Amino acid sequence: MTKPKFSRRLTAAAMAAGMALSLPLGTAQAQEKPGEGTTVKMGQATWDTGWFHAAIYKKLLEDLGYTVEGPTTLDNPPFYQAMAQGDLDLWVNGWFPLHNTYESTFSNGAEKIGYVAKGGALEGYLVDKASVEKFDIKTLDDFKRDEVKKAFDRDGDGKADLVACPPGWGCEVTIEHHLDAYGLRDSVNPIKASYAASMADAVAAHGEGKPILFYTWTPNWTVDVLKPGKDVVWIEVPKVDLPEAQKSLEDAATMAGVAGCVEDPCRLGFPANDIRPVANSEFVKENPAAKVLLEEVSIPIADIFAQNATMNKGEGDSEDIARHADEWVEAHADLVKGWLDKARTAAD
Repeated sequence: MTKPKFSRRLTAAAMAAGMALSLPLGTAQAQEKPGEGTTVKMGQATWDTGWFHAAIYKKLLEDLGYTVEGPTTLDNPPFYQAMAQGDLDLWVNGWFPLHNTYESTFSNGAEKIGYVAKGGALEGYLVDKASVEKFDIKTLDDFKRDEVKKAFDRDGDGKADLVACPPGWGCEVTIEHHLDAYGLRDSVNPIKASYAASMADAVAAHGEGKPILFYTWTPNWTVDVLKPGKDVVWIEVPKVDLPEAQKSLEDAATMAGVAGCVEDPCRLGFPANDIRPVANSEFVKENPAAKVLLEEVSIPIADIFAQNATMNKGEGDSEDIARHADEWVEAHADLVKGWLDKARTAAD
């Protein structure tokens, strides 16, 4: 009997499978962990509402094999300067157009890339609903009235107290501009201490039935504790007047459908913001996997808001936030796998 002859030819699929099985372990690992051996120096904002998405990005970078150093918590000016110089590689807490004022600092060494959340991040001034109704408060101009100043003056300096932004925050620049543009220097006292502590004090004052005026943004735990339309009301600016770096966006500072505003459309005086990663350009060039990850990832504003509310209810230390990030990644496993797969492909 003649023995059958077997073809030495392999199908393309069999050949590919054989090649995959024969890849050295180091090559397979490099494909799975393209960031292996590279340290990412990461920053994060001083406002804790931005730490959740920073933790998610850190975890995803680590899944790609990167060693993530930090995040180091910094105010805006030193962060953008450090990143442009290469002392830090990235953060995911850029707010634009609010941070346009820092673009001259970082644009020669760093770049905006991707979107954590595109649009929907609002800013503005809120007043407790009882005072809005009692004093017929509509805009910041109403705080020039003696009876309103007196009602909101908690430190006895003759001015209405406003929970504002600490030095170094982008919102501080805009609020300071507003105080001058609307002639409020003699009427409003901006409180620039720790925002979280100042807001905790405002929430306590509201619980005692005292008038409060504060700046906030969304997503933020503040509008979970003090709900617009129920507890507090968004008030308007007398007219839209933005710092020079945002002048071209003045039309975007009036928005329709803002829940809990005194008017619709609502003249908030701040354009809606995109939350964006900003990364050192040389780092991005040398790390295509990280670049694609930053381009691909996005996190719904509602999810950030929900985590911020949970954080404010006693789960706000670093271990809690890391756990929240792990839980979010696990709950969106298919979506995350797609991001990571694209990032790995970019490194091939």
